[in-house]
Amino acid sequence: MNKRTNMALFFSLIVFLVGCSHPGSVNQARTAMSEAGFVYTANERDNSISAVNVSIGQVRNIATPFTPHNVQVSHDGRLLLAVGSAAHMAAHKSPMNMTGGKMTPGRLLILDTETLDIGTAANIEIGHHPAHVVIDEQGKRAYATNSEDNNILVVDVVQKTVVGEIKTGTFPHGLRISPNGSEIYVTNVNDNSVSVIDVAQSKEVTRISIGKAPVQVGFTPDGGRAYVSLRDENNVAVIDTAQRKKIATIAVGRNPIQLFITPDGRYLYVANQGTEADPDNTVSVIDIKTDGVIATIETGKGPHGVVVSNDGKRVFVANMVDSTVSVIDTATQSLIKNIKVGKGPNGITFRGASR
Repeated sequence: MNKRTNMALFFSLIVFLVGCSHPGSVNQARTAMSEAGFVYTANERDNSISAVNVSIGQVRNIATPFTPHNVQVSHDGRLLLAVGSAAHMAAHKSPMNMTGGKMTPGRLLILDTETLDIGTAANIEIGHHPAHVVIDEQGKRAYATNSEDNNILVVDVVQKTVVGEIKTGTFPHGLRISPNGSEIYVTNVNDNSVSVIDVAQSKEVTRISIGKAPVQVGFTPDGGRAYVSLRDENNVAVIDTAQRKKIATIAVGRNPIQLFITPDGRYLYVANQGTEADPDNTVSVIDIKTDGVIATIETGKGPHGVVVSNDGKRVFVANMVDSTVSVIDTATQSLIKNIKVGKGPNGITFRGASR
């Protein structure tokens, strides 16, 4: 190779590096590297589930035979679970209202994520006013809170039947399984507590006093701490799970609902919904190391549900008033875009494309 060719290659490399260092090119590269996948939302105001292909922004709306409030993808990505109240009853209730009279039994829907076919999905009666559902890592057991019944129902996912009941505090709502799978933390909205469920014993072993109107819980990856949104305090509570005790509170936006921690345990994202009369439009970002709010990101109106992609690069927020999903870049803590979905999205979940 002669000297002229070497010089040409050298200058070509310089041009390439300069181009890559341009802010626009960096953003494009970051977008390209972001994990592909799907986001699913439970849409309370039109009885549907939205499936969003996050790579291309394509949205598919699937009509459901009940009013879904929350959705959850199984760990292997094969199943989508959705829970909610009977449609004719929920039509007369505000999606923001978490209390009320006795309702007809709700449903758990188990769908194949590849087809999302309602006709072949399992449709299981699970209790009055079902709120949230989680599934264990093995995909064998699902746990659904029934707010009016003050319990969790245990569902055999393979047999598609209810196999157990666990009593909780008053009006259980959000719940999450601990990283090691041994415990479930359940927020009890009306008695200001968190129920600690021993999975092996299938019973409540203690109850932690936490603060006003706890709605959802999230664990750090090591399981050492749990964070709980306190809707009526505009706070997030911090629990030391070894002591099973509240150790701190963090001020956030108005009426925080769902929250989610990044896979690396670095940040916690909190959806500040506001009220029905005066919805908020922000997400609070908490640094787990300092337990301080480091950013407040503007979203659509009425942010309710929040989830983080498996690679931790994107946050997805369901905005129930605007009927959109906000996409947030975790590297810059900024809004990328809003995607229109079905009406009144509440719960939200993510499935990686590789699953």
